[in-house]
Amino acid sequence: MFTLPAMAALWFLGPVALISFIAAFHDLKRMKIPNDLVLGLAGTYLFMGIFLLPIDTYLWGISHGIVMYPVALFAYAYLGVGAGDGKFAMAMSLFIPLADLSVVLTLFAAFLLAAFAAHRALRTVSAVRRATPDWVSWDNKKFPMGLALAGTMVSYLALAAFL
Repeated sequence: MFTLPAMAALWFLGPVALISFIAAFHDLKRMKIPNDLVLGLAGTYLFMGIFLLPIDTYLWGISHGIVMYPVALFAYAYLGVGAGDGKFAMAMSLFIPLADLSVVLTLFAAFLLAAFAAHRALRTVSAVRRATPDWVSWDNKKFPMGLALAGTMVSYLALAAFL
């Protein structure tokens, strides 16, 4: 079903989940994904991938990142996508073989809808607002896309590892 090797996905899952959840938290709290998290995600691929993936898969992953970087810049400049979101998506693309793209886009669509609905619903709950008074995303008209990106990335690796 997935073209990413299951053992590689399993090894990637731990560090990628940690980085992704921290990125989602930062996006919720500050509406920014720090560059060091993007570099950490890309570094995870670059350093672990060389040992976990066949060389052709590894190099194709790097080419995906190279192609996605100008796409992310375009999305930031002309489509209103946050710079951190675009860079994080670029780092995510390293891990995703082209054959798995439709699965990842489907996951992203589901996470985007669910995360948007959950975020908008939770920001109306006064107990949640009192527990997180310094979160910028509650009052921002934009949506913290890092929440959906993180869920997509972690779910993809988990599905690739266990299915």
